[in-house]
Amino acid sequence: MRFLDVLSVLSKSSPYAVSTERQDSISAELDEVKKYLYIETDIQKDFESHLTSLSPGSKKIIFLCGSSGDGKSEILTQYASKFSHKAEFHLDATHSFEPDESAISTLDRVFSAYESSKQALVVGINIGMMGNYVEEGSSEGVRNAIANYLGSKLSSSECVFLNFEDYPKFDLTSAGHSSKFVKAILNRITKQDGNIIRQYFDREKGGHDGNKLLCTNYQLLSIPEVQDRIVDVLFKARLIKDQFLTARTLLDFIHTLLSPEGYLFDNMFDASDNEISSKIVDFDPADIRTESVDKFLLSTSLGLPDKGFAEFTSYLSSEFGISPSKNSHSYLRLFYLLGNADMANNYHRDFCEDFEEPLLDKYAKVWNLHTHYVGDKEEKRQLKAFYKETIFSAIHTYINRNAKSIAKGKFLISSHNGYQIMSEVEMEPDFMAIQNASPTNTSCFFAHISVEGKRVSMPVNINLLNMMNRIIGGYRPNKHDKNTIVILDDFADHIADIASSKDRLTIVKGELTISLRHDDDEIEVSGV
Repeated sequence: MRFLDVLSVLSKSSPYAVSTERQDSISAELDEVKKYLYIETDIQKDFESHLTSLSPGSKKIIFLCGSSGDGKSEILTQYASKFSHKAEFHLDATHSFEPDESAISTLDRVFSAYESSKQALVVGINIGMMGNYVEEGSSEGVRNAIANYLGSKLSSSECVFLNFEDYPKFDLTSAGHSSKFVKAILNRITKQDGNIIRQYFDREKGGHDGNKLLCTNYQLLSIPEVQDRIVDVLFKARLIKDQFLTARTLLDFIHTLLSPEGYLFDNMFDASDNEISSKIVDFDPADIRTESVDKFLLSTSLGLPDKGFAEFTSYLSSEFGISPSKNSHSYLRLFYLLGNADMANNYHRDFCEDFEEPLLDKYAKVWNLHTHYVGDKEEKRQLKAFYKETIFSAIHTYINRNAKSIAKGKFLISSHNGYQIMSEVEMEPDFMAIQNASPTNTSCFFAHISVEGKRVSMPVNINLLNMMNRIIGGYRPNKHDKNTIVILDDFADHIADIASSKDRLTIVKGELTISLRHDDDEIEVSGV
């Protein structure tokens, strides 16, 4: 079997992409590869623990829930026969038993059978189907349990919910981001020892008719720094594009990277039918414009001599089989993927600063400050600085974007016939709310603000953080930013409501400034 055939197991179009309870083997060799690729996850360990703890006659429903392709069927098929004496298994709640039967009516039958049985029940179900069952299902007890879970994320003694979304694929620390999930899969595919896949690679590389491009891509994927950069890109896709990462989409993405239709560094940023690839096209490092990048693009297009670059491309050709090319954009993608890897004369490292992404670092830092805040003096100082320099500054600039000039601390409430009504508003970080807030996933954190003593919270994702940075720099949002700016608009409405109820207002028109102060039943006017 050729190396390309072995790697086909990774593809979403492979019959191995979804596990079923089939008895017949498709291919003994591919079965071994599929078995080798499987990595036990934390959710699987918890799932097995729940099954093991079931006593004979236990009446409990265990829901294994998540999104399509996250690995539910893989886990369920592993345990269905092993624990059949303890529980009935309904592997896929989107399927029906009969052609003329809906998935909802099938679930009704499953839950009805459970109620009259003496065994536990295990159900694999998508989050969307859970919502559908709440609306259309017949089992009132199950409907209520699912509705309670969707609202509170809490299980009960009768119904246990294990949700893939509660087991994040990425970890954020003060040092940055990481992904044990992605790294474990990449390492399993590329590691040197005890790797059935590498055996096929060695055979392919050593053969006289081996697929050289495929082998080159596999060698590049085996570089630790390249794997780290892949984690970076996937993390960006999760934060910026809201792209969920499942086992199936990740394996198919790796299959796309290794495709012999192009080099890995080009495959990564070429649009394909892979769900992840379609989202990361916008992250193409070849689109970055800095002085050193522009100089490189110009010199290569003109064919100007560059001894260091020539030495580097010669090394790439001899060690990886990468043919010299006039496509300077492809080289930029390669430089980006190699990162800080120690290679030849390290020509690629000259561009490391150009590929730095301070937004990711800043987001990781402030997410951790909010998630792990315990009242430490240094943490408080850093949070105070972030709120003052970023959140409050952006809010002040955004709300007052239509005011010609406005003092610091004052906010525009409304405008009428050229008259602008404004008021002073005091804002401070609400440290008590930050410390007591429930943990959030890595996709956002909540900024907790005390506005004139009233608590207001605002969800902040990386897109909003980027928008606030741009607003501070002078950017004026437009209709294309509406998905992000709606959060600021909502907060601005809170500010306006609080500001308009204050006992001091200022009215400005041109050179005229009128101050109004409400005192008991009288309104004092000054500046007229």
